[in-house]
Amino acid sequence: MKRIMLISALLVYATILHAQQKKDVIKSGNPIFPGWYADPEGIIFNNTYWIYPTYSAPYDKQVFLDAFSSPDLIQWTKHNRIMDTAAIKWAKRAVWAPAIVEKENKYYLFFGANDIQSDKEPGGIGVAVADHPAGPFKDHLGKPLVDKFRNGAQPIDQFVFKDSTGQYYLIYGGWRHCNIAQLNDDFTGFIPFEDGTTFKEITPEGYVEGPFMFIRNGKYYFMWSEGGWTGPNYSVAYAIADSPFGPFKRIGKILQQDPKIATGAGHHSVIHSPGADQWYMVYHRRPLTETDRNARVTCIDRMYFDGNGLIKPVIITNDGVEKNKLK
Repeated sequence: MKRIMLISALLVYATILHAQQKKDVIKSGNPIFPGWYADPEGIIFNNTYWIYPTYSAPYDKQVFLDAFSSPDLIQWTKHNRIMDTAAIKWAKRAVWAPAIVEKENKYYLFFGANDIQSDKEPGGIGVAVADHPAGPFKDHLGKPLVDKFRNGAQPIDQFVFKDSTGQYYLIYGGWRHCNIAQLNDDFTGFIPFEDGTTFKEITPEGYVEGPFMFIRNGKYYFMWSEGGWTGPNYSVAYAIADSPFGPFKRIGKILQQDPKIATGAGHHSVIHSPGADQWYMVYHRRPLTETDRNARVTCIDRMYFDGNGLIKPVIITNDGVEKNKLK
């Protein structure tokens, strides 16, 4: 009898302990911060998570960028107007899809502006620079870095990729075309490739916009957005290659809507927690209660790989991710 009572008591204790542990698990929730924000670039600087999104609004109101920082993916601090068109004289509207890198204690913010529809219009991809990840960012060139359509690619949706060799590349493009170009040391221009070309097209099947690249176990993972950004079927697909130049053969979708959670899940980035095989996808989506095309929020969920190195479909959630304080 005593033995039965002891087992029963232990089971009750275990149940209470499990419930307490579940209660102690803190999650970010989705969206991770309030406001209409899209196209988030997630990155780690100085043991702090940073997210740089597009302010999601009508084009003429997209004249600034905010940033958000967190020590643990749970508590986020807003940094207002880290860059605006007052500091970028050639940029007038449609400031989109920031991408940022740190080099030699300077922070370089790449952005698209003006949503140009032809080579006759001023605008394209610009670069701003600051001494701190929260800015203030000032124009690095006084003009766009890319101001023309190359290989059919609209100069928007820029991503800066640092290869294992230390070389930085600009990967960009809308209108279903994607280019890669080799940046020079001070990010004021490009270094031509050995064949004399400057912009190489690496467009995979299904590509629309929003490129992103990272390396894992020596392989180059190239990701992009498919579908229309205003619709429910916006999504993310990917490919794997042995080089940043591909060839990239589409493997499949890894992020898309869940009609029970949200629609239009796309235009993402990836954060890799240092020292662990722990990966996060930061992306935007449209709440089920919203129909306006600019009603987009920034969210985060875990990203996992299978035993063959393929990316498992990301499960979008309302809970978000657990606390992960950087050391």
